[in-house]
Amino acid sequence: MTALLQSLLRIAFLWRKEFLAILKDPSSRVILVAPVIMQSIVFGYVATYDLRDVPYALLDQSGGGAARELVARFDGTGVFRRVATLRSEADIAPAIERQGALVALHIGPRFEVQLQAGESAPLQVILDARNSNTAGSAARFVTSVVSDFNRDWRASHGGPPAPLSVETRAWFNPNLETRWYILPGLIAGISMLQTLLLTALSVSREREQGTFDQLLVTPLTPLEIMAGKALPPVVIGLVQATLVLLVARLWFHIPLAGALPTLYAGLALFTLACVGIGLSVSALSATMQQATLYSFVLVMPMMLLSGLATPISNMPRALQIATLANPLRFAVNLVQRVYLEGVGLADIWGQLVPMLLIAAITLPLASWLFRHKLT
Repeated sequence: MTALLQSLLRIAFLWRKEFLAILKDPSSRVILVAPVIMQSIVFGYVATYDLRDVPYALLDQSGGGAARELVARFDGTGVFRRVATLRSEADIAPAIERQGALVALHIGPRFEVQLQAGESAPLQVILDARNSNTAGSAARFVTSVVSDFNRDWRASHGGPPAPLSVETRAWFNPNLETRWYILPGLIAGISMLQTLLLTALSVSREREQGTFDQLLVTPLTPLEIMAGKALPPVVIGLVQATLVLLVARLWFHIPLAGALPTLYAGLALFTLACVGIGLSVSALSATMQQATLYSFVLVMPMMLLSGLATPISNMPRALQIATLANPLRFAVNLVQRVYLEGVGLADIWGQLVPMLLIAAITLPLASWLFRHKLT
């Protein structure tokens, strides 16, 4: 028992040394806090697929009341903004090619006559699909406006009701705002960046500053050194996750549906897995420059394979398998489910177990690499 207590005391002293090394410089303290808040706010406003302004060009060859009513519906949405009124079909291509309009609406000359006769009246929609995401979102807006127009036209002109009507309810994100999906995922994503980098720099910093040999002549064992260097990045990662959580909750007012203990239990396990990866990188790096380079080489694939930007199900099969070694994949899913759905521990064990396995592999690997470097 005495030996265990002495070991814990040695580790505690190393924890204190690591925290002082990270926090003693005022500029370092600012770097740990300010970029996290700034990135969270920027991502919340910029990383969104929500369309709030759709410039469109109109070619109305009908001129009837039905066409004016349909156009008024587009103008009244607050999303569509008419930037050009065209005179002929030849004007459509230049309006799209110059990127002046995202959408061109072409109402044919027999539009009113066909509606009055109960026939199908086509509405041609030309989309600028150079950005497929915005084009797809604009197409869905157009379809929604036209569906509402059809329903009201049938009701006011005595036509048969639509054989099928769709009533949509969006669970967990009622207004379908992208930031409700992005920001909870960033709670794990942004905290991973600093956790991985700080851990990767821990041993390489000692080597570069010439204090590594001094550390080796202390009573600390290699395992105790690894344990002492693991906790500070975990704590800092959780603090940064808390900052992103506060930005999401207090700045963007995204309601937290789940319990904080459940959320932090998953985040603690996630940061532990990231620490294992970072310590492995640190053990392999001879200098801080190498550690930084290796960290950034890992960060981008981990972010892309996390499912935050694109669904994992859309990736090739080989990459879907590769995501199983990425702790961020499971952390993003866990945080989003706890934050938006309010699930408990019993519902997220499928994310906890893989992160536990990754930590159980990477931490012993880092310890073995560390001992191997000493021999």
